Amino acid sequence: MPIREYAAVDSGNCCRHCKNGFEEMESMDAPAKETCPRCGGKIARQLSAPSVGGSRSGLHDRAKNAGFTTYEKLGKGEYEKKY
Repeated sequence: MPIREYAAVDSGNCCRHCKNGFEEMESMDAPAKETCPRCGGKIARQLSAPSVGGSRSGLHDRAKNAGFTTYEKLGKGEYEKKY
């Protein structure tokens, strides 16, 4: 389930919870919340960057064991074979 971010629309008519913004875990098909769960003030869903990180699942080790080759970019048009 994705984590959605919300913030107050009107900073004059809100509580500290929605003024600073808060996160809610919701299903993909859940409609956007329109009011703060604490004060009832008007809120809007915010856009946020996805969390993309390195491989923690051992993908590179499995690829190496399966015989695949990977390259690391050194500069413009230059690559070095890692395995």
